[in-house]
Amino acid sequence: MLPKGRLLGLALLLSAVMPWSGLADQEVSRLPARPSPDWLRTATVYEIFPRQFSPAGNLAGITAKLDELHDLGVTVLWTMPIHPIGEKFRKGDFGSPYSIRDYCAIDPDYGTLDDYKKLVAGAHLRGMKVFMDLVANHTAWDSVMMTNKAFYKQDAKGNVISPVPEWSDVAGLNYANPELRRYMIAMMKFWISEGGVDGFRCDAAPMIPLDFWEQARIELEAFKPGLVLLEEGEKPEFLTKAFDFDYSWKLMWTVNDVLSHNAAATKIKNSWEASRAQWPKNALRLRISDDHDETRAVARYGMNGALAASALMFTLDGVPLLYNGMEVGDATESADPALFDKLNICWHPHPSERPPFRDVYKQLIKLRKDYPAFRTDRVNWLENSEDSKVVSFTRSDEHDEFLIVINFSNRPAKAEVEVPNAADFQLMKIKGLVESPSSNFPAMHLGGFEWRIYHRTVPTISAASAKSVSVQ
Repeated sequence: MLPKGRLLGLALLLSAVMPWSGLADQEVSRLPARPSPDWLRTATVYEIFPRQFSPAGNLAGITAKLDELHDLGVTVLWTMPIHPIGEKFRKGDFGSPYSIRDYCAIDPDYGTLDDYKKLVAGAHLRGMKVFMDLVANHTAWDSVMMTNKAFYKQDAKGNVISPVPEWSDVAGLNYANPELRRYMIAMMKFWISEGGVDGFRCDAAPMIPLDFWEQARIELEAFKPGLVLLEEGEKPEFLTKAFDFDYSWKLMWTVNDVLSHNAAATKIKNSWEASRAQWPKNALRLRISDDHDETRAVARYGMNGALAASALMFTLDGVPLLYNGMEVGDATESADPALFDKLNICWHPHPSERPPFRDVYKQLIKLRKDYPAFRTDRVNWLENSEDSKVVSFTRSDEHDEFLIVINFSNRPAKAEVEVPNAADFQLMKIKGLVESPSSNFPAMHLGGFEWRIYHRTVPTISAASAKSVSVQ
């Protein structure tokens, strides 16, 4: 299925409303991506919807589970907006957290500024970073900023307008106004100094002029070196100067086509290669299969299909995302209209015939932490005899090589992978997953949605051998 609601509206409008940067894709792909902190390449981002995360639905409910998140292996917490929600033109009983009345305040239903500081301090104590959701494109209609009408986009009659007609609960901000730009950058500095945030996930970023983000990056880098900016968007030129990483929506939608509409699994490789050819060199992408804009992956693909999608996102290059509840296979309604309601995550589902989601995610996260091969940009797609259903690729560095094989069909598949040094690979055990009977590797029999990871140690070439090879 296609992404719905706010995400779909954004995706359809990006090319129409985004100010053109003047750089063609071919030119951008020749440029380097802006350098990012080393810790970002090892990160696993965990998105939290505070209202749904705990029965209390507040910041204290998140703080209480920090030990669990740390044990899972999460390194970055991204909290969805925590500010007071607008009442004018509100959607649903609770309203969208992306309809903000006051950027510098905490929603009283969530707690206080002190509660937020405790959450951030607790995360830092456990070695985790915290990203704030920055909704810079629009505000609620009853925002405290409405006293300055010049901050807002207006029609020919001088009426404030929504950025998108379907987003009737928000009013669009006007970045042609230098005073607004100063206000927004000052607000970001406030949360860095007062809240201790380590970065911002920038909502609908391409709907705001790129030169604002580049201006903000210069000022924020001077204010807090190493601050990270995540672009909720998919524009290559945004990663050359302003942003550290962005969303890989096209890949997510391709996986959705394969799992939900029986598209050939070869489309996954094609999508990845197309993006690699367009993005700046060494660009970092957020790898996603589930978030607050989508129906839960377990509802779209089934439990094993959702894990197959995650196996791909956690073993490809980039930074993987977990949306709260994925680690228990939560199937509670998500996206529109759940965004405007309170639907608690089911943290303790009945265990009968359920994959051990938490164990699997914990092992995938640990694998990425333990082996730098997963943090390089080396992805080598391999041919296999069942490529309409199965994808196969390697990740490697100078010390280790991993072969990942994933069956994206709900039916069994027999596949033989064309992999060099096949005799050196050993199957890695993933706790709790049922494996099909072994076969004569690199031929294999995979159950529906089954995936496997194989490992080999790359032989070390001695200095003398290297000299001999170079002379020859």
